[in-house]
Amino acid sequence: MTLDTVAGRQAYTEDHEAFRQTVRSFLARQGQPFADQWNKDRLVPKSFWRQAGEVGMLCPTVPEAYGGLGLDFGYNAIVDEEMAYAGVPAGFSLQSDIVAGYIEHYGSEEQKAQWLPKMVSGEVVTAIAMTEPGTGSDLQSIRTSAKKDGNHYVINGSKTYITNGQNTDLTLVVAKTDPDASPSWKGMSIILVESDREGFRKGRKLDKIGQDAADTSELFFDDVRVPITNCLGEEGKGFIYLMSQLPQERLSIAVSVQATAQKAFDETVAFTKDRKAFKGTVFDFQNTKFVLADLKAKLQVGWAHLDWCIKRHLAGELTNEEGAAAKLFHTELEWEVMDKCLQLHGGAGYMNEYPIARSWRAARVSRIYGGTNEIMKEVIARKL
Repeated sequence: MTLDTVAGRQAYTEDHEAFRQTVRSFLARQGQPFADQWNKDRLVPKSFWRQAGEVGMLCPTVPEAYGGLGLDFGYNAIVDEEMAYAGVPAGFSLQSDIVAGYIEHYGSEEQKAQWLPKMVSGEVVTAIAMTEPGTGSDLQSIRTSAKKDGNHYVINGSKTYITNGQNTDLTLVVAKTDPDASPSWKGMSIILVESDREGFRKGRKLDKIGQDAADTSELFFDDVRVPITNCLGEEGKGFIYLMSQLPQERLSIAVSVQATAQKAFDETVAFTKDRKAFKGTVFDFQNTKFVLADLKAKLQVGWAHLDWCIKRHLAGELTNEEGAAAKLFHTELEWEVMDKCLQLHGGAGYMNEYPIARSWRAARVSRIYGGTNEIMKEVIARKL
């Protein structure tokens, strides 16, 4: 099965769709055959990042001057859709859709020249460290500090739930450079920290209920010294930078979860038509048909809304609250699809050997990361 089950897409051009075929072919050869092993290993090897870089799947928006393809976000979205539908667990979207944007928009010429080409090639894996053990969605309460000492920052603190945390070569660390600033968000900065810096330590690869191969980790900073020039953009502007990039981050999540929901639906239609029950198939029951028909209608609406969001974003018009609404709507839809599809699998749905069980477990976090859905409602409500 492929995403060709979705008809009438409006967000993409012929060039986008040609790129989709390249991505799909690559994943069929180099991703899907190894996904089960990566889940068992609880890690995606760095070699896969380099292979993806060779076919142009990493950071498509990076300008050609820095080794990229200079394309629009639609190409990122295609990678997100195809990876999610194929069930390939690498954290490319974090690098391509989030970190690359920060460096492109706010990085110095030296930072761009040093890091973007290696991110495009897959030579460097990146992470962004915001969440702390005692601080989730409330970023203004972070405690990690970056104090000036001559021409260096000295960073102390800890981060948790960090995507790409074990594989990371470069981490964008959100830290307090001015703990006395009022309001507190004015004292936040983003500092680039290379993984070979003395005092930087990767902690546990965290044991999650789903997304087994996802590289989610703890990070620790004990008197980590980095040059002042490692500050991304202006000191004290970190919170503003984070807020300005949220629409794309949340749209990226919406894209991925819509694709995983579609995959669960397609697999469930096939399963119910094959599974025998009471001298027929599970699909023959009216309840099965009605549940699937209801989900089909909602997925159809979801794809139309997603295309609207992508087109808005490509035009530079997607607002913060629209990005929040996309994240809210599509993650809630994903959970409804996953739960109802697992139910239609019966007892098989509770067995990890079936894809729906793994997909259902993996989907639970979607309503938490990228800002909880409760926070999404707060963001939307501010503009009512």
